[in-house]
Amino acid sequence: MTTLTTSFEALCVNEPELAKLRESVREFLRADRDEFGWSPAVDSWLGGWDPEFSARLGDAGFVGLTIPQSYGGHGLGHLHRYVVTEELLVQGAPVAAHWTADRQVAPGLLTYGSEEQRQRLLPRIAAGRFYSSIGMSEHGAGSDLAAVESRATQTEGGWLLSGTKVWTSGAHLAHQVVVLARTSPADPERRHAGFSQFLVPCEADGVRIEPVVLMSGEHHFNEVTFDEVFVSDADVFGKIGDGWHQVTSELSFERSGSERILSTAPLIIAAIRVLGCGRAPDDRTAADIGDLVARLISLRQLSISVARTLADGGDAANQAALVKDLGTRFEEESVGVVADLLDQTAHNPELARMLAAGFLHKPMFTLRGGTNEVLRGVVARGMGLR
Repeated sequence: MTTLTTSFEALCVNEPELAKLRESVREFLRADRDEFGWSPAVDSWLGGWDPEFSARLGDAGFVGLTIPQSYGGHGLGHLHRYVVTEELLVQGAPVAAHWTADRQVAPGLLTYGSEEQRQRLLPRIAAGRFYSSIGMSEHGAGSDLAAVESRATQTEGGWLLSGTKVWTSGAHLAHQVVVLARTSPADPERRHAGFSQFLVPCEADGVRIEPVVLMSGEHHFNEVTFDEVFVSDADVFGKIGDGWHQVTSELSFERSGSERILSTAPLIIAAIRVLGCGRAPDDRTAADIGDLVARLISLRQLSISVARTLADGGDAANQAALVKDLGTRFEEESVGVVADLLDQTAHNPELARMLAAGFLHKPMFTLRGGTNEVLRGVVARGMGLR
């Protein structure tokens, strides 16, 4: 645990402002957990939907860190946000309600949104009180988003949107869906052309949201159908025809964040605490724990490098794909490693709960945000190998 904690704090060396911020987040989480009784969870950024927690986090100043003060945010950098999100994930806090809006929608609004959209949405995001889902994947278009068939046709004062999105996380609880749709006919020679994005209120006429339920009965995902939904010109997100460029830019934030390496961190940390309690680990246990920690530290350094690139305004699409590939494979493998390590230990209800969640969510780690197989192609293309 000492090595792992030191690794997290290393980001703050010679950066006292970040160190102070990290300690402030830790103090907030300790106090909030004591008062409200939430438990650390695996994959808390997907399943930990707690609007009250998100509002408290916003009131404490830990949401919307990169949003300018003029829009209700804090005007800080990507590294400040990285420190906060890292602490939230390591402690398995219930962050799902505000997560997508803060991580993905806010940067998109700042880069591509209209001034009216920024004024309308960014203050609510920074307050931790606006929830957004992302409508990209379809039944025939998962990682290959160029195969998207949802269409928007121009009409008086706006667009008529039709199509179906699937695996739409949190849509049943969100205020809006950010939808990628075709706005011009498909061109076989230019597969990525002709897409646009739209901000669609979940309560709009013609929107139907149906659950996609996990085997455990948990409801995180949805199938969302748009039946001639009217979307006003004011809710066009960015420029018509620029949707592909916008989406790939947004995916850098989705794929490179600490959630791609820390979804199972609460489980790993809890297991290390149990295994190290009162006795020295045997050689095999020590080696397995050392391997987990070493891989986590290395992946974290790669993820931080992407955060620094984004902070400098650079393009990190290739590095983000690499973080997502390596990080989610680590998350997937860590569940089995921890299960083996705990096989000979006494039953621990909290660990058993997190381990069960880890096994349930394990297949999703390498799928969401683009399958790892496709992302390896992105990395290869970025390296000039294909």
